[in-house]
Amino acid sequence: MTTINALAGERALPQARSFSGGTLAFARREFRDAVASRWFLLYTLAFTVLAVAVSFMSLSSVGTHGFAGFGRTTAGLLNLVMLIVPLMALTAGAGCIAGERERGTLLYLLAQPVSRTQVLLGKYVGLAAALVCSLCVGFGVSACVLAWRTGSVGFGAYAMLVCFTALLAMAMLSIGVLISVLSRRSSVATGVALFVWLTLVFLSDLGLMAGTLIFQLRVQEVFGLAILNPLQAFKMGVIVNMNASLDVLGPVGAYASQAFGDGLAFMLAATMLVWALVPLLAAVVLFARRGSA
Repeated sequence: MTTINALAGERALPQARSFSGGTLAFARREFRDAVASRWFLLYTLAFTVLAVAVSFMSLSSVGTHGFAGFGRTTAGLLNLVMLIVPLMALTAGAGCIAGERERGTLLYLLAQPVSRTQVLLGKYVGLAAALVCSLCVGFGVSACVLAWRTGSVGFGAYAMLVCFTALLAMAMLSIGVLISVLSRRSSVATGVALFVWLTLVFLSDLGLMAGTLIFQLRVQEVFGLAILNPLQAFKMGVIVNMNASLDVLGPVGAYASQAFGDGLAFMLAATMLVWALVPLLAAVVLFARRGSA
């Protein structure tokens, strides 16, 4: 996505002499290219339309099941976010390095007076900013619809959904970038990203149920496996911050509430943060150690 001429220009090179300057130079260019790309426009439009549709569906039955306004829409958007946002972030990250490598432009980028770490982090930061902007458009339009019709009831839960969604996007983007670093072709990286997406979605519910039945896992073991999946950690974190009972998730939710109490929300947020940092760190190390592009 990166336009090389902007990095080769006179203004970009002085910035690249410092670590932060070089990283931000790549981040700005990656952000501009991402915002102008088709995937950004399509994903933003699709997410916005679906978010508004869920909002109107929630408004049509406000007050009938114990939720109202933002609170009911938060519950409705939960599964939508778990499906769409990981797909957006994984495919975006999968093409950031593999695409440059396949087009032959990565060698030119690395010839600039910047390190490999600056290139990778710059591209990650730019894509992360573009993803957050895309999500904010969808959530923002949905919030305007809800505020217009119902006021600010349940806005706190909705705001926490936005925050946890941003964490989920960062985690999935990190995994996508790691896949991209390990892949030689963008088509391979995209295929692996789609496989990872399907695996995480499948393991988030069906995989846990099947594993519990087959291996006769204890509730503590099922909970440990659940939070290893960023999608499950995201789901539990949103439910906790909605002040709803985790009993809706069965014995695992009940165990988590009893065992960790008020600290559960912080533990789940920390789990999401680890998923955002560890794959990115691994990608940085692997990319920096490569002797060739």
